[in-house]
Amino acid sequence: MVEKDSRLPLYYQLMDILLEKIESGELVENDQLPSERELCDSYRVSRTTVRQTMQELEKQGFIYKVHGKGTYVSPKTHNQSLVKFYSFTEEMKKVGKLPTTQVVSFEKVFCDNKIAKVMDLPVEEEVFKIVRLRLADQDPMLYETSYVPVKDFKNLSSQELEKTPMYEIFRSQYNVKISRALESFMAVSANNVESDMLNINEGAPCLMLKRITYDQSKVIEYTISIARGDKFTYTVELK
Repeated sequence: MVEKDSRLPLYYQLMDILLEKIESGELVENDQLPSERELCDSYRVSRTTVRQTMQELEKQGFIYKVHGKGTYVSPKTHNQSLVKFYSFTEEMKKVGKLPTTQVVSFEKVFCDNKIAKVMDLPVEEEVFKIVRLRLADQDPMLYETSYVPVKDFKNLSSQELEKTPMYEIFRSQYNVKISRALESFMAVSANNVESDMLNINEGAPCLMLKRITYDQSKVIEYTISIARGDKFTYTVELK
């Protein structure tokens, strides 16, 4: 209960109460919070205090508002470390989510100048262009476009990519060992295709990640991923 005699500001106490409900599981992802009036009555605080609490919780990403409907508990974001190589499938399993993949398109294309330069391939070398939607518990998380050399993975198919993670296919079927990867990221806004695939509003904040994956000195994959800004945070440890 909010203590009027405490040194802590009333809005801060109310924040603690609501965060405790979220962390304990009493309030879960996408649950609707009580209205301003209900919070005022329950905790005997002013509407100004409630609004300050909600503004701070929203700013910190714990809640979100839907115009005309109310305020809801935000889905938890996945915190991804960038100091070691990682797989989407394995990372989702670690946090207890079921990862699935939908192959949106799968085709052979010829390298243009840009792709050829990134992958250190001759211009017009054939590559597989693979567009995938990555989901966790059926919730869209990543929209990815990958380029893979056809000459190194001749029998790769869309059917097996929906059943088996790409890196596992590389290891088990082609004896490819991933030695390192370079990854860069930048803030972007979702375009109409990305927003449709990720089930977010056009213009919503996202992260674009570009990964170049190597087997020793040879590039085996170049992937451009669009990650939902409300689902991922990325961490780099500085030493």
